[in-house]
Amino acid sequence: MGDVSPHLSVLYHEVLDALQPRKGGRYVDGTLGAGGHAAGILEASSPDGLLLGLDVDPQALSLARQRLSEYGSRANIVQASYISLGEQLAAIRWSDVEGILLDLGASSMQFDTPERGFSFQVDAPLDMRFDPQNPIRAADLVNNLPEKELADLIFQYGEERHARQVARAIVSARPLYTTGQLAEVVAAAVTRGRGKSRDHLHPATRTFQALRIVVNKELEALQACLPQAVSALSPGGRLAIIAFHSLEDRIVKQYFRRESRDCICPPDQPVCTCGHRAILKEITRRPVRPQDEEIERNPRSRSARLRVAEKLI
Repeated sequence: MGDVSPHLSVLYHEVLDALQPRKGGRYVDGTLGAGGHAAGILEASSPDGLLLGLDVDPQALSLARQRLSEYGSRANIVQASYISLGEQLAAIRWSDVEGILLDLGASSMQFDTPERGFSFQVDAPLDMRFDPQNPIRAADLVNNLPEKELADLIFQYGEERHARQVARAIVSARPLYTTGQLAEVVAAAVTRGRGKSRDHLHPATRTFQALRIVVNKELEALQACLPQAVSALSPGGRLAIIAFHSLEDRIVKQYFRRESRDCICPPDQPVCTCGHRAILKEITRRPVRPQDEEIERNPRSRSARLRVAEKLI
């Protein structure tokens, strides 16, 4: 998620341009974070626009409640995952909404809190949970998975070409309990496999990404949320999604493309038999990326990609 502090959100102006909040509208921020985007939505929809803010992270919710307190009952803040979007809307009796935002991944606030275990910049327990109630920690995966499963996880979710070497090194070094221990083992394995890094990433970056995605079931949550979000939109309502790596961006892109087509039959099939009808219009055929000034101000925004779709019917 894009908050680097309570005052800075990734692609802030681009998100507001995409959602076009208006007075009296109802909106959902499914990844509330510290409330930066939400504050902009509430301000733009003044004086009576409403917002439902969801997040599983109690640290983020505490900051968001402080930041959005000036909007009073216009901001309804709930500790819940966006995977339960339909349930949360039903609970407050909202039949539809004008806009939904998902700002995916971990926030800078989470990376910058060492004890959360998201970063290898400071030695800390291997945790990586968005929700502290989640029973699975990164340490559980690192120390308990068979080598092949660990390698598959790192390759699939981290897109790490040297996943087998990394998994072998991890298993040989177990038990590993801290981010520093894991980063050292992974860096040595990756460096042996490819020599000097060509992509300027720390050698452990992809492995840490893979573990975080699996711990929090991020891709499964996104896939489950997308149809709920589209169903919740009123005609003309917009869904804006910020992704930070290719796996989640690909899921969003493919879903938007599929639901923007009247026919999804195989291209070589002469007659349509699927009965599928487009329910979305892609507003962004190519993702919106941060401007140079934003990247200079917040280097972590560099990989952000915003895609937007509008509900047709």
